[in-house]
Amino acid sequence: MSLVERIEKQINDLSRFTATPGKGTTRLTYSKEDLLTRNYIKDKMMEYGLTVREDGLGNIFGKLAGTVKDAPSVLIGSHFDSVPNGGAYDGPAGVIVALEVAALFAENRLRPIYPLEIVALIEEEGSRFGGGLMGSRGMAGSLSEEDFKSLKDEDGITTIEAMSKIGLDSSLPKKRAARTIKTFLELHIEQGPILEEKNIPIGVVEAIVGITQLEVTVEGKAGHAGTTPMDRRTDALVTAANIISRLPDLAIEEGEGTVITTGRLHVFPNGANVIPDKVVFSVDIRSAKEEHSTRVIKKVHELIDSYQDQGFQTKAEQLLYMPPKILNEEIGALLKEKCADLGIPYCPINSGAGHDAMVFSDVTDVGMLFVPSKAGLSHCPEEYSDARHLANGVQIFYEVAKRLTEVE
Repeated sequence: MSLVERIEKQINDLSRFTATPGKGTTRLTYSKEDLLTRNYIKDKMMEYGLTVREDGLGNIFGKLAGTVKDAPSVLIGSHFDSVPNGGAYDGPAGVIVALEVAALFAENRLRPIYPLEIVALIEEEGSRFGGGLMGSRGMAGSLSEEDFKSLKDEDGITTIEAMSKIGLDSSLPKKRAARTIKTFLELHIEQGPILEEKNIPIGVVEAIVGITQLEVTVEGKAGHAGTTPMDRRTDALVTAANIISRLPDLAIEEGEGTVITTGRLHVFPNGANVIPDKVVFSVDIRSAKEEHSTRVIKKVHELIDSYQDQGFQTKAEQLLYMPPKILNEEIGALLKEKCADLGIPYCPINSGAGHDAMVFSDVTDVGMLFVPSKAGLSHCPEEYSDARHLANGVQIFYEVAKRLTEVE
């Protein structure tokens, strides 16, 4: 079986582990689908001669030991969770590429001086526990043990309870010392149209946009839909809708590519004949420059607070703040060098989405590649990237990993 065929098979294999068959990939962290996927990944790691372990977050590691004791690892990987009704490529494509790099090391019987370590990360999307980037933040130490234990899903299930249900050990170490990681490499689908429109198979990522995620709560007063006069209402949903409708203008006024999205909204008590007394909704703010993010965050808080004088209780909790990140220039230059050596066309590119790579950039040198996304689509069942482009990523990372691990 060729490399392209192996990649296609693994994409198809992992796409079967979904809670919504026929309606895209829904693979929430610590779910039954998570367990099936992690067992598949661990089996592949062992097949490729790697020593497998999981940490106290449920991140999966497959290690090819180096010849120097306690040397830091060259880490390659991505995440394997999904958004609800997402695609088969976002996350898993990067895990599969990393696995295939390890397969080439095994096939060619390479002995690295620095260890090669493949990682499959949990809860990058934040679809179950909110915030996102949980696996990498826990490893980097920016998510504390206390905060991790306090996280709950929509049903009130804690991370600890969910891990236990699928047999994971939350008492294992979570934070990883920066001195144990030499480099982190991640391949991801672009999730945008640029590479496809330019007909370029590889993007070398130079910077990643900053991300802020807020959870906003608006509390009013419940009442009967038929007997409460319009001038006596404290309708939390109407107020939440007013706030949400004004958010896009804040991004437009700021400019410079700043964007705001509200993608999640919960109404309580959610009855057709009851005036809502509470609404909880998300606000996602992204910008390539930190000063733009800072100004917009301030304006969002001011907007939300302004409704306090109108009989409502409002609050905005910051679930995630990641400033824009510039990736390591030397690793970027090495990626470009190997693209040129292999005759693979490439271009520099910035990421408008957040990735685990931005978390690792605080603790180690990071490099990242993008491959084209068909029609720029992502986070939907129609998401698709050509396995031939993914195979290019394998070859590039293989050559880069040989250099970084200093194979004998």
